[in-house]
Amino acid sequence: MWGSGSKRRSTRIDTLIGQHSEVVGDVKFAGGLHIDGTIKGNVIAENDGRSMLSLSDQGTIEGEVRVPYVIINGVVIGDVHGGEHVELSTKARVTGNVYYNLIEMAVGAEVNGKLVHTMVSEEAPIALSHIDPLQAD
Repeated sequence: MWGSGSKRRSTRIDTLIGQHSEVVGDVKFAGGLHIDGTIKGNVIAENDGRSMLSLSDQGTIEGEVRVPYVIINGVVIGDVHGGEHVELSTKARVTGNVYYNLIEMAVGAEVNGKLVHTMVSEEAPIALSHIDPLQAD
């Protein structure tokens, strides 16, 4: 799913939301989350940088998504923030902006919003200052 030239994520699925399930409210998780049902709320991964969301072609999210690794093959109504990698499969339908570091988009995927490239920074930028050698003690 991640393409032949890229590293594959091997995160296991820790949480499953079934096809006939509906969650109303925000979902916060760590590890792997697979959704076949409906979530009416935000989907947010804990700040571990390794969490993965998989949304099947039967799944729907009505809210914002903030997960490092995202695979979408269903419907998202809201912004998607994939800190590391976003994969939009053939049946993906996103109504909102998609923020990504790396993106894979299959033929047939739709985004009704902006695709915004973001850079993942390991550390905050360092402010540089100039020291005048003539004024140094």
